[in-house]
Amino acid sequence: MTCPRPGSPEELVIFARRQALLPQQFDRVANDRRLPNTVVVIPSLSLNPQELAKISGVHHYEERLLFLLMLLRRPRTRLVFVTSQQLDPSVVDYYLNLLSGVPSAHARRRLCLLHCADASPLPLSAKILARPRLLQRIRDAVGDQTIAHMSCFNSTPLERSLAVALGLPLYANDPELADLGTKSGCREIFREAGVTFPDGFERLRDAQDIARALAVLKGRHPAARRAVVKLNEGFSGEGNALFYFEGIDGKSEKARTAQCLERLPTGLHFEARSESWPSFIAKYQQMQGVVELFIEGAHKRSPSSQNRVNAKGEAQAISTHDQVLGGPSGQVFLGCTFPADDAYRLALQDAGMAVAQVLASRGVMGRFATDFVSVPDKDPSTGPVSWTHYAIEVNLRKGGTTHPYLTLRFLTDGAYDPTTGHFLSQDGTPKYYFSSDTLQSDQYQGLLPEDLIDISVYHGLHFHGATERGVVFHLMGALSQYGKLGVVCIGDNLQQARFLYKRTTQVLDEETRVASRVD
Repeated sequence: MTCPRPGSPEELVIFARRQALLPQQFDRVANDRRLPNTVVVIPSLSLNPQELAKISGVHHYEERLLFLLMLLRRPRTRLVFVTSQQLDPSVVDYYLNLLSGVPSAHARRRLCLLHCADASPLPLSAKILARPRLLQRIRDAVGDQTIAHMSCFNSTPLERSLAVALGLPLYANDPELADLGTKSGCREIFREAGVTFPDGFERLRDAQDIARALAVLKGRHPAARRAVVKLNEGFSGEGNALFYFEGIDGKSEKARTAQCLERLPTGLHFEARSESWPSFIAKYQQMQGVVELFIEGAHKRSPSSQNRVNAKGEAQAISTHDQVLGGPSGQVFLGCTFPADDAYRLALQDAGMAVAQVLASRGVMGRFATDFVSVPDKDPSTGPVSWTHYAIEVNLRKGGTTHPYLTLRFLTDGAYDPTTGHFLSQDGTPKYYFSSDTLQSDQYQGLLPEDLIDISVYHGLHFHGATERGVVFHLMGALSQYGKLGVVCIGDNLQQARFLYKRTTQVLDEETRVASRVD
């Protein structure tokens, strides 16, 4: 099969023709879950490779989409799952055994696992496109293209080219709209949606632009302590840097600009420990970025609102979370709790929906999250407070809050109630979870996935379908080399979910200490 040149008018026409089939497919499967359909999962992290390199064990993040194996609960759904490297069979078995009501052997017959045998840092989609025989094997596994679509982590021209090569529609955002999810693009979306967001500037190109923006912000907000400088395409907060205004005291904008420009090479505090001014400004000049006030507050929170625009163009509220952040100044995503705090959950959902409706009007499709910084008007421990929610960014991809929420949904067959912001299991019980992608310790290095599963079962941590409580692991492929894994701890209340996370860390620490003593 001859594929059109990437980005060519011919490719764009074919892509648009395939995308037009999605609404019909969506209606068909939504109305009868027993109808045959095929999902091709391409968990490619098609993001800036220099930014991805900052994340420990990042090539294993393809495994975060393994929760989609739970789609095999639908008795006539087939899944073609492609990865850079072969998945550990025990990890695949782990997910298949989480399926309730479906024998794992039945699910396995409907699962096709393919891989590139390539551990290079290239995006998975690029690896597949470079392997025509693998492309043909995927086509052969799909069979009837009229009942199949492709799903991915994030959508770029690479995923568009791959979808065209496979003859499938792409259930994700059109890559032509990717700018809407950059730090600059989302500020413009916030402005149109009428939501509150930090004072600042977008579409900045170089050090001079950064310095001028900082100078103007200092003039507008004389008491401001710091601002944040962001790469347009930073990942998990690793593309951010703080600038402190101490000593920037020029009387004129020109004088302040000169002071800021002089300080930039030594005065930026990077969230990524490996970052430096030369590499940061080189990436800034390549991808552009923003400068905005850093939102201060002794009791601030970092919630997010998850939304979806379905294949028919309808914006929907999916969930809300409180993010768990770390890093030098608390801007790096570590995990999340679901749902967001009662005090502001529905207000947050409303703000997220305002953003989602604007994105839907622009043609965006798929799942995405809007991140906020929320500040109370007083100490929340003293009584009821009023919260101000500042929209910070939109992630037009399956982000760190996607897989824990969908794990909960697939495991319980429950549903999100937008009137309360709760997720209800089939018997009406609200469910909660604590999730993290960054449970990591040098002690855990050397643990194999089957070791982790043994430990989990022995100590009663493993998710139990009857009670709908317990721990679900992910990123298990990163465990042996990096001592890193992810967890979704599901409970009947947030205290129980947090306890499960604490218990998991205690068990792993103790088990690996015992192993060290034995060695």
